Amino acid sequence: MEDIVVVGIAGGTGSGKTTFAHALAQRLGSDATVLTHDNYYRAHDDLTYEQRTHLNYDHPDAFETDLMVRHLAALKRGESVQVPVYDFTVHNRSQKTTLAVPSRIILVEGILIFHWPELRDLMDIKVFVDADADVRILRRALRDMDERGRSLQSVIDQYLVTVKPMHQQYVEPTKQFANIIVPGTDKSQLAVDMLANHLRLLAHGDE
Repeated sequence: MEDIVVVGIAGGTGSGKTTFAHALAQRLGSDATVLTHDNYYRAHDDLTYEQRTHLNYDHPDAFETDLMVRHLAALKRGESVQVPVYDFTVHNRSQKTTLAVPSRIILVEGILIFHWPELRDLMDIKVFVDADADVRILRRALRDMDERGRSLQSVIDQYLVTVKPMHQQYVEPTKQFANIIVPGTDKSQLAVDMLANHLRLLAHGDE
């Protein structure tokens, strides 16, 4: 396929990046394919559930990013790929995969996607969704308890031990690579609308 546009959408945990990515995908409809970095967490079948709960999931080494790079490159060539599916309730990659098909616009989202030069180099536009730390931890707590069966204490412990320091060390510095920085609030809708219109022009040209 020609003229495929890749948009990277990064930001800290709870920043609103996933919401932004899905809102953008909804606006773009069949023109968009979403690739989520969380699905590329490494499989740890060799560890017990208890051992997996103590892993650092906010460090770059937690991800099989080289596989994502290969998949994104394949999508840009017009090839479909089988994307792994991660199960947060058991802290491990499931046996399932989902089919991702190439489209005119590929949205890549995740907290650390701007960390790797080889992944950044595949992106045409890089968006960083920014939100206050207090807002992010509250959103994280609500999400993890509601969707992932976590206790409030486990969320707090994980945030203090790994999430916060990894954000400061690895996520926040990648803001420098962004072309666009948007607020992770309800005010981001204007940015969604503007970016969607721009992407349609890039993808369709003078059609």
